[in-house]
Amino acid sequence: MSVEIHPTAIVEDGAQLGMNVSIGAFAYIGAGVELGDNVTIFPKGMVTGRTTLGDSVEIHPGSVIGGGPQVLGYKPSDESRLQVGARTIMREHTTLHTGSPEHGGLTKIGSDCLFMAHTHAAHDCQIGDKCVIANNTHIGGHVTAGDQVWFGGAVAVHQWCRIGDHAFVGGGAILVADVIPYGSVVGNHAHLAGLNVVGLKRRGFGRDTIRSLRSAYRMLYAKEGTFTERLEDTAITFADSPEVMEIVNFIKSNKSRALCLPR
Repeated sequence: MSVEIHPTAIVEDGAQLGMNVSIGAFAYIGAGVELGDNVTIFPKGMVTGRTTLGDSVEIHPGSVIGGGPQVLGYKPSDESRLQVGARTIMREHTTLHTGSPEHGGLTKIGSDCLFMAHTHAAHDCQIGDKCVIANNTHIGGHVTAGDQVWFGGAVAVHQWCRIGDHAFVGGGAILVADVIPYGSVVGNHAHLAGLNVVGLKRRGFGRDTIRSLRSAYRMLYAKEGTFTERLEDTAITFADSPEVMEIVNFIKSNKSRALCLPR
């Protein structure tokens, strides 16, 4: 199928466009950009830098996708890249930055994500599939978020935070520590308020799985013993639960990072 480019749009030489791409009025596509099939760039959308957009991605008006990292001393480099998975939507005034070469150079956004209006993900972020980032949420550099993480509106995420699969970050939270998989955090600064049970039910997790997660949560954050002892007890007691072991392995994988804890 044909590519549709509005007469007022600018597509630099070197840009690669897939089939059935639509580029609206006053949009800009840089020379290092690669667009998959069925990509839609709405009027006044901008895609620049070494950026690859998967099939059926939408870039809405005012968004700037692929700008360089906000790092002091950064110099433009072909090693600085942004990759966005298929069917991800960036609503109005979303900004996504390419990675910093000294840290591998890649910012990666998964498939089927929704970035609502006025959202931002900084350099070197790694965002999983089916994540939802609500309006005015800003994610700092080097943040890692798993699959199906939901961010409420006006969330601020400190650089280097890790957020596990299926976690929920409540609206207005300021997140400065890591969030376990399936966790639900709220507040300023954010604290662990329990499990993301609503999200788990919506995604089809069974009663037995949720019951195991709840029991493991109570064991892990009980008052008796040290946290290390409780972590080991949880790993032994729930060794047959993949979901609980995902939490255990998440915590063990980077002990230098602080965790969001219950109050």
